[in-house]
Amino acid sequence: MKNKRDRLIIFLPVIISLTLVVGIMVGNWITGIRVRSIVSDEVSKQKFSIRPGNNPGGFSLTPKGNKISSALQYIVNEYVDTVTMSGMNEVVMPSLVESLDPHSIYIPASDFQRFSEPLIGNFSGIGVSFNMTDDTVAIINTIPNGPSEMVGVMAGDRIIMVDDSVVAGVNMPSDDIVKKLKGPKNTVVKVSIYRRAEADLIDFEITRDDIPIYSVDVAYMIDDQTGYIKISQFAQTTYREFMQGVEKLKSQGVEKLIVDLRRNGGGIMEAATMIADQFLEEGQLIVYTEGRSRPRENDFATSRGILKDDIVVILMDESSASASEILAGAIQDNDRGLVIGRRSFGKGLVQEEMRFNDGSALRLTVARYYTPTGRSIQRPYENGKEDYYHDFADRFMRGELEHQDSIKFDDTKKFVTPGGKIVYGGGGIMPDVFVPVDTTGASEYYNKIRSLGLMYRFAFYYTDLNRADLEGFTTTDEIEGYLDDRDILPQFINYAKTKGVDPEYDDIKTSELILNKSIKAYVARNLIDNEGFYPIISDIDHTLQVAIDTIAAL
Repeated sequence: MKNKRDRLIIFLPVIISLTLVVGIMVGNWITGIRVRSIVSDEVSKQKFSIRPGNNPGGFSLTPKGNKISSALQYIVNEYVDTVTMSGMNEVVMPSLVESLDPHSIYIPASDFQRFSEPLIGNFSGIGVSFNMTDDTVAIINTIPNGPSEMVGVMAGDRIIMVDDSVVAGVNMPSDDIVKKLKGPKNTVVKVSIYRRAEADLIDFEITRDDIPIYSVDVAYMIDDQTGYIKISQFAQTTYREFMQGVEKLKSQGVEKLIVDLRRNGGGIMEAATMIADQFLEEGQLIVYTEGRSRPRENDFATSRGILKDDIVVILMDESSASASEILAGAIQDNDRGLVIGRRSFGKGLVQEEMRFNDGSALRLTVARYYTPTGRSIQRPYENGKEDYYHDFADRFMRGELEHQDSIKFDDTKKFVTPGGKIVYGGGGIMPDVFVPVDTTGASEYYNKIRSLGLMYRFAFYYTDLNRADLEGFTTTDEIEGYLDDRDILPQFINYAKTKGVDPEYDDIKTSELILNKSIKAYVARNLIDNEGFYPIISDIDHTLQVAIDTIAAL
């Protein structure tokens, strides 16, 4: 037990880092958006009454109206320096929602597109995925039939200039480069490319177009009966992507389905309910919402489901939130399938979006959602946002990632499914089959190279160096066979040494399997995208392996 805890502690820096990222991510995700457009003019000039007072001017102002709007107008009119109402609004609005729940947020106009793109499911750009290699934009892949592929940009190309700006070798942040490549649809951006074997830079004029953001990462058959679908978020396009994946698996004879919602922070509520509808019988309750000023709204399954007879399990972890929990709750509470993994995040709040005429928006929590048994899985947030997002670290310190017994249930929040199974509210979805965090292969060496992203970086370096040999491969078996023949691990060890990580051979022996599989999976992703990555990485995915064994027995 001590050795296991020691291995887990090795992962602590990674877990804490992920906790901070996931906390921010989940804080920004929403369970459902209800868009209401309004025209928000500047607050009209307020009337004030003057009465005697003790201030230096000899009088005080008593606003006749709302305190906030009166104070804003007073500052704009009377402050010693020039201020604008729009500027004051940007200062005040975040403070207005700060004292509310952790998921009510104000989005400035400058950030609205960034917040909305993942939910909409597309953005306008040139259609490439890239990596920063030696301070240079190295293209990993072009989107099939996208703007860059259509003009001849290729994987392995380096972007040296964007329009008139040099972007290579100048330490330009990748976010700034993305901003230069993105832009309105049908606008033109000029890029200058360096390509191996070409003496001069190659100039391309690329017309920006809508680029899809996929929320279903992959759909493939694990064996003759079992399919696997990975959903990374819930967007406007998710249901369509999911059904396309299902149709593909149906054509290959799927009878059992593993739906992976791990690290899925949520998104649009309707996408989750529409997917749940595919598994449930007509009339079964999927979810209901209710708020102080919002009457109860029920969402029932229809007769259109095509997965009613398929066996299903849902994978979840501590980063699964919001719409992910709606889907898992509908499956669990209707005794339709099993939830496997670890306790989910615990976000049971519904946001509605109000847009202002300056392009900003307020996403306000207006209701709670409840699973079919009537439970709210929202965890407490009364002690503030810091404690709320510190819950990840608290779970780790309590040993919850290792032992289900460390989780304390509130008997006042106990519910029973129609089949007699006990479920709990007040803190996420508890899995039917608990799978502890996997520490197999953990070592200090592995922790170092993972924290520096060296496996990912080496995989791109190796792919780029051997692209002529690798580009003809279309299956994971071909890619793995090629890499096995070339004994790739010693090459990686030498590469890591050039990046400042000296080999620790005892650690490398401990982590050999996870190192090998991870590198091969990243190389495969560079060549055939997620269709290459997930089948390889599944061999070291302990939770998925438990799910495969579990569903085989159903």
